[in-house]
Amino acid sequence: MGPQSLMRKLLRFLALLVVAVALAAALGTLVPRPLWRAAAAAPAGTRHILVLNNPIHTDIAIPVDDDVRQRFRFLADAGIPADAPEVRYIVFGWGGRAFYLETPTWSELKAMPVLKALTRDASVMHVDIAGAITEPHPDVAGFDVGEERFAALLDFIATSFQQGPNGPVVIENAAYSRFDRFYEANGHFNALVGCNTWTAAALRTAGLRTGWWNPLPVSLGFSMRLYN
Repeated sequence: MGPQSLMRKLLRFLALLVVAVALAAALGTLVPRPLWRAAAAAPAGTRHILVLNNPIHTDIAIPVDDDVRQRFRFLADAGIPADAPEVRYIVFGWGGRAFYLETPTWSELKAMPVLKALTRDASVMHVDIAGAITEPHPDVAGFDVGEERFAALLDFIATSFQQGPNGPVVIENAAYSRFDRFYEANGHFNALVGCNTWTAAALRTAGLRTGWWNPLPVSLGFSMRLYN
């Protein structure tokens, strides 16, 4: 088999791979998860959560009150001023360790974090705080969830943190600013199970419907608008 024949086979394989990924992404967006909306009584109270997105990543912004601050009191121990009166949201995101820690800006993008993100990497939780967040906004989607589902969402987020002898394990000298921190997380990151699939799983815990597989913010956002 000559070099030209091998090249044609490789190109055909790559073309089929692109088609397969595109088809999977389309089906993952259009097929809801869960398939059927669960019947539920109207909640006595609701909490307004936000999904924040950029072109490749999504975070969940949780409205704070005294109970939420108490639940995540370990954040203050790491220097995050979550108990400051001007803080309105605690923002949580899950992602690949190398990409998160080594790519604070696009100008600092390197080959190795990208390779790890496409294959397999350890995971981290990124936690930030925010004041009032403007709605409506192209990069912000808000959803009302009942108190019971809100509590389940907090449980999901809390169990995403890896636990050490003294609670969640903060990563020393890893932050983008004075107001955020990184923590060791449970699970491994790869191209199929990434930051946006974590966000989708968290939102399903909160009683919302997503697409079956949402690897990108655009597909997650479309499915959320379609089924909620």
